[in-house]
Amino acid sequence: GLAVSIEFDMAIPKCRVLRGRISLLVFVMARPFDLLLSELRTVYENHQELTAFAPFCQDVTTQKIEPKPLLCGQGLAREKNEFFDTQYQPLCEAVVAAGAQARWRETYKHTKVGQDFLDRFGCFTIIGPEGGFQSDQLWAWAVYMPPHLYYPWHEHPAEESYLVIAGEAEFMRAGQAPRFLNPGDVIFHAAQQPHALQTHEAGVLALVFWRNGFGILPVLSEDPS
Repeated sequence: GLAVSIEFDMAIPKCRVLRGRISLLVFVMARPFDLLLSELRTVYENHQELTAFAPFCQDVTTQKIEPKPLLCGQGLAREKNEFFDTQYQPLCEAVVAAGAQARWRETYKHTKVGQDFLDRFGCFTIIGPEGGFQSDQLWAWAVYMPPHLYYPWHEHPAEESYLVIAGEAEFMRAGQAPRFLNPGDVIFHAAQQPHALQTHEAGVLALVFWRNGFGILPVLSEDPS
């Protein structure tokens, strides 16, 4: 009889004939975090400001996630399609899909920010502790803030870059004028530079990258003004 072989590929289906054997068309869906990493890498490596900040990590390894859903994640999932209608739509969709399996963070749970902020400010790790991947070169998070939410002044030893991929927000940095960022815009925060965010009529979805200072969490700081 005809020998049949089945080839599994995590990203690309195959169909070909090898020495009289038929390789059937089989498509195995990669986990959402694998698809997110692929989209993230593509966007990062084609953004001049990000590659100037740090090369994309070459030491990425996969790690298991224990999902932890929170109300803030539900807010992202409820955003209308128009919110994601940017040049980064595939990346936005990958963030939403991974968010359904992510371990959402509560970095400021035991601080004075209040329950409304905890319920509405969304953040999960992509690369780093409790994320889908680990690296010693670059850490990355997805951050979502709905309209009319204030992220208080805070700081950390890590040098940081934000890339907005949907919506818009007002970014404030100590010693510099506030900036409104839209999809494609990047802002840099130096080590221990206090910074804050404010959304207005629209929410914001951004990716956050650290290139050093790993392992020390952000802490709230005073308004430098």
